[in-house]
Amino acid sequence: MSTLPVYRWRLAPDGMATRRQLRAAGLRPGGQDVAAQLERPRRRRGPLVAYLYLIERAKPVRPMTARRAAALAKANTARRTCPACRRDAGYVIPASLGTCVPCHDLPA
Repeated sequence: MSTLPVYRWRLAPDGMATRRQLRAAGLRPGGQDVAAQLERPRRRRGPLVAYLYLIERAKPVRPMTARRAAALAKANTARRTCPACRRDAGYVIPASLGTCVPCHDLPA
């Protein structure tokens, strides 16, 4: 078992990127293993960790198809629909409330 190379924040070598950086460039890791680890120190807690991937082995992001777009729209609608009143709340219902704000504020 080999250990990953660890780099300090902003000191990663060229040719490596985080998932977010890959996505911004229109790429995805594409099944490759993590190449290195990036650590950002914090004062009273453990460091923030980000994983780095090799850019040369990254693959292009899969294009959005009509069926994937429809599935995504259906999932987002479900997140906005209140289970109590069945109305579209116009925002994603917080998991902490479980219902839209008007339904949550009704006296029990």
